[in-house]
Amino acid sequence: MPASATNCGQMTNLAAEITEDGFLGGQLQLRQPRSGHRAGHDAILLAAATPARSGERVVDLGSGVGAAGLSVARRVWGIDLVLVEIDPGLAELARNNAAANAIKAEVVILDVEADATAFAAVGLTPDSADVVLMNPPFNDSTRHRASPDGVRERAHVATATTLAAWVHAARRILKSNGQLAMIWRADGIADVLAALERGFGSLEILPVHGEAASPAIRILVRATKGGRAPTRLHAALLLNEESGVPNKWVQEILAGKGELPLARR
Repeated sequence: MPASATNCGQMTNLAAEITEDGFLGGQLQLRQPRSGHRAGHDAILLAAATPARSGERVVDLGSGVGAAGLSVARRVWGIDLVLVEIDPGLAELARNNAAANAIKAEVVILDVEADATAFAAVGLTPDSADVVLMNPPFNDSTRHRASPDGVRERAHVATATTLAAWVHAARRILKSNGQLAMIWRADGIADVLAALERGFGSLEILPVHGEAASPAIRILVRATKGGRAPTRLHAALLLNEESGVPNKWVQEILAGKGELPLARR
């Protein structure tokens, strides 16, 4: 299941071949590079776990071509959407995707690990967002085979500081009681809990399994800035049933016909 959002580096070939792909059962049409990092299930699951409400300012950090953020906007009418992407080529695709799908979105070119001054310069001042969603690069560099494609490598591989830096950026721009939704490797749950320990609480965790008998491959996490409620672990989300048949509920989520429990508040 490919990762779906990125803080990847500069696209070296802006003339790379582009495909147009349907998401949310055809409700969303996205143009994206044929090779390298491509949007997939992770983006749609993250969007379905994002607790946005109409009228709220929603910021998608590392938006790539906009799959997750635009999916939220398609589900929740009237959000004030900001797509943040470091790569100018992907940011331009995100801008065009928003326009092509008649979704109002501001697209800014920014490194998620930049300082507060850089964020403020593009209008992302402290305490200005109601909801942040993010899918940081999360593959372990010590166990991940390096890709010859530098853009793809930066999109997928985390450094020792990636998670902490992205959570810090989210915490800074979120209002008090603001909501953070994120997706990460399941085997990195301890790192997620450690990163959220400062400033976040009321955690809700949804493990995602490819198969019923296999360990979780992803975790979806919702956290509240300043929250104090106990952590809740939800029943596992199975992408495929024991028989190997795709889970009907997951298929409905991917088709844009519902939301995950983390989206409810």
